[in-house]
Amino acid sequence: MADEQEIMCKLESIKEIRNKTLQMEKIKARLKAEFEALESEERHLKEYKQEMDLLLQEKMAHVEELRLIHADINVMENTIKQSENDLNKLLESTRRLHDEYKPLKEHVDALRMTLGLQRLPDLCEEEEKLSLEPACHVTSKFIGTHLYALCVKPRVGPGTPKSRNGSRMNEERESTWSSADLNPSPWLE
Repeated sequence: MADEQEIMCKLESIKEIRNKTLQMEKIKARLKAEFEALESEERHLKEYKQEMDLLLQEKMAHVEELRLIHADINVMENTIKQSENDLNKLLESTRRLHDEYKPLKEHVDALRMTLGLQRLPDLCEEEEKLSLEPACHVTSKFIGTHLYALCVKPRVGPGTPKSRNGSRMNEERESTWSSADLNPSPWLE
């Protein structure tokens, strides 16, 4: 009997070892799966961090690009303001020179006529670039002012009658110039 009890104890121990071994194998399989999942998640996390670094680098590149664009805009705004100031100064200088030229020419023409000489040609007859008519309207969106720029007038066509001194001109331009002499435009004031 003692042998039977010993055998029964051994069988019970074997049964327990078998059960515990099966339980251990299940846990081992779960551990292996968990380690694989852990390694996979670590790889994913590393990839996510690398992607985040790339996105941050791209963001910083865009931020720098925007900063450079803003700097360029500021430079252009300052350049436009300076150009508008220069244009205003040139227009004022041109107006003053025209104001000096007009009475002097009238005086010289009057003196020439007393001697029986012909009048000197008007500015618009001599050189189309010297016409003071506002030909271009410039608007500044930055300071909201309206400026008039002096531009070259279009050349006259071949069918345009010649003036007394032989240069081509059209009557409309001549009448515009003389009406401007009588009634100066507000932009010249």
